[in-house]
Amino acid sequence: MTPTIGGSATSSPPDRAVWTRVAALRGGAPLDLLAARIGRRHYAPHVHDEYAIGVCVEGRETMRYRGARICAEAGSLVVVEPGETHTGGPADAAGFAYVALYPDAALLREALPGRYAPHFRDGVIRDRGLSAALRRAHLALRRGDDPLEAEDRLLAMLNALIGRHADAGTGPTTSPGRARADTIARAVAERLADEPATPPTLQTLAADLGLSRYQVLRAFREARGMPPYAWLAQHRVARARALLDAGRRPAEAAAEAGFADQAHLTRWFRRTLGVTPGAYRAAVLNHASH
Repeated sequence: MTPTIGGSATSSPPDRAVWTRVAALRGGAPLDLLAARIGRRHYAPHVHDEYAIGVCVEGRETMRYRGARICAEAGSLVVVEPGETHTGGPADAAGFAYVALYPDAALLREALPGRYAPHFRDGVIRDRGLSAALRRAHLALRRGDDPLEAEDRLLAMLNALIGRHADAGTGPTTSPGRARADTIARAVAERLADEPATPPTLQTLAADLGLSRYQVLRAFREARGMPPYAWLAQHRVARARALLDAGRRPAEAAAEAGFADQAHLTRWFRRTLGVTPGAYRAAVLNHASH
């Protein structure tokens, strides 16, 4: 059985999310899938190591992506590239529903000459045919009764998505100002990652870099799209996710990742991934048992 989570009795409509992990395709990494119904909750700023490719199937979703507010209505595709900070939530009181999958860059590079990771100009893509193809691939992958059909549907959809809507290249040119912000943010992130349970204060971080707190905050926000405390929270979530993948229980993962307790982990896990650590771990264990 695929694990689910439910929202509180006060949610209207209630939140519901199903996380599924399916077997590796063509010898690559396992593929994670999500189907969710979001009533009021908004995702915190976060990034994915993989592409996040989904379709809004009901209602309207609003996102903050690449410095702009964008909106996806039912039938729209949403594509978030690896490492891009973004948020997400309902555009109005009716809420929204979506399905998504998270392929790694290697899977998408196969479709391009030169093996560059594809770059998608737009976060929201209006292509009804591709939206329907993604939903069919998602269903076939979740059902799991015909692996060849699922693989064919997924790869055909990704190939069409890349062919119609992506650019191949090495990425945008970085300005000197952005390069300096990246250097500052990298130094701060490395320090926070080294001390996740007892992170240094902003004053300490700034003093060590010979900067003011305001300079550190501005640079970090410019480079990472979120303040240092939010980056640390999503870094802890990523660490906890790896620990859950390795078989740790949520309470153990919370302690090892630097959260105050399991409840603290659960709050941030849901705000980042949409499901509880227990539901995520159940999906991982369900996949491992097959």
